[in-house]
Amino acid sequence: MAAGRTPASTSFGNRKKEIERLDAENARLFADNQEMYAANMALNGELQRLRADFTRIDGLGIVGREQEKARLDALIAKDKVAYEEQQKQEVAAHENEEARHRNELSAIEQKIAELKTLQLSEEAALVNIREVRALNDVSMYDYENDAEDSLKLKEKLAENKQKQKDMIHDKRAVIATKSNLGTAFFSGMSSMALSLYNAEAENAVANLTATNLDACVAKLQRCAERIERFGKEISLRINKQYQQLRVKELSLTAMYLQAMKAEKEAEKERRAELREQAKAQKELDAEMARLRKEQEHYTNVLGRMRAQGDTEQVEILEKKLAQIERSVRDVDYRAANIRAGYVYVISDIGAFGERMVKIGMTRRLDPMDRVKELSDASVPFKFDVHLLFFSKDAVGLETMLHHEFEDRRVNKVNARKEFYYCTPQEVLDKLQEKEVAVVEYHVEPEAEEYRISQQIAGKMQHAKE
Repeated sequence: MAAGRTPASTSFGNRKKEIERLDAENARLFADNQEMYAANMALNGELQRLRADFTRIDGLGIVGREQEKARLDALIAKDKVAYEEQQKQEVAAHENEEARHRNELSAIEQKIAELKTLQLSEEAALVNIREVRALNDVSMYDYENDAEDSLKLKEKLAENKQKQKDMIHDKRAVIATKSNLGTAFFSGMSSMALSLYNAEAENAVANLTATNLDACVAKLQRCAERIERFGKEISLRINKQYQQLRVKELSLTAMYLQAMKAEKEAEKERRAELREQAKAQKELDAEMARLRKEQEHYTNVLGRMRAQGDTEQVEILEKKLAQIERSVRDVDYRAANIRAGYVYVISDIGAFGERMVKIGMTRRLDPMDRVKELSDASVPFKFDVHLLFFSKDAVGLETMLHHEFEDRRVNKVNARKEFYYCTPQEVLDKLQEKEVAVVEYHVEPEAEEYRISQQIAGKMQHAKE
């Protein structure tokens, strides 16, 4: 029975699905019809509007139509202008936004570069601190050495110190051929021995004079010998090459001290010479005054004798006046050839900046008296002295320097204003080029008052902030 009803059930199911499909299709057609109706109504509305516009325009006549056309053209043009302006504004806004992004990107890149530079600087500083600490552990300090003021010795001294540091860094300053007691023991003994030797070397430099070089070298040698005796068990000793570097340092320092001693001795002689020249100048001035007075007297007498017609006395007086004239010329010549004195190069960076110096000369017994006079209340800071150089022909040396820097003269009108747009280093270079034997020259100005004033001003500004 059940088998007999199966076809009927299937047929019913199919009809049901077909009905559902037709209902769905009917709903879709209804929706389409509604949409078409709405569109038709919209079209009817637009048609009604167009008919109304056509009726209105048709009733305007030719003039009205032209006016309407003009109105519509104006409206279109206005809309076009508004559209173009809107486009321009949008483009400008886009470009501004793009520029802002570029600036932000550039700022970020610059910040990254600055951070990288700072990182490298800090890494370099850290390496330097470690190196300094390692050197300090063996009593190797960057102490001041008087010889560093010498132009010829400063570079040699710096090279010598660098070689010392390199040997310490490479662990070649101390030698030990027996290391069976362990690396840590050897390292500790080496550091202690080197520290002792370096302390003795630094003490020798501090106590060195122009005359005790041999004694200081011998004392340093005895220190090395004591270290070698104490380290005999592991054959510990200071490297001969390192010892030679420390002795060379003493020699360079002694050379400077000896040169300074010789300069002081020569300074005494120069002062005596200047005093003698001053005395001679005073005598010449007195002699010139006497001759001028005598010349005036005999000239007056000669006039009277001529008026009286005394030819014999006139002849005698003319010879006397000729003799006086020769004496006057002789005194003039002698006075003109007193040329010895001090050439000085001074600067005041607080008042005139780093690229201006004054080049002059003085015959003062103490040339610093002239510098002190120039450092009076007319300038805010006292002058720094780069060169005080005695010359038998100070006038010639001063003139040569003035000529070499003539194109850099500050005051082109008054040649007595001896300021020039140049650095102390450039003056030194010119002196060396002309083979002027300068013993001591300070390139960098101390500018103590100026630098302290800057620090105080900085602190005051910081306090205000």
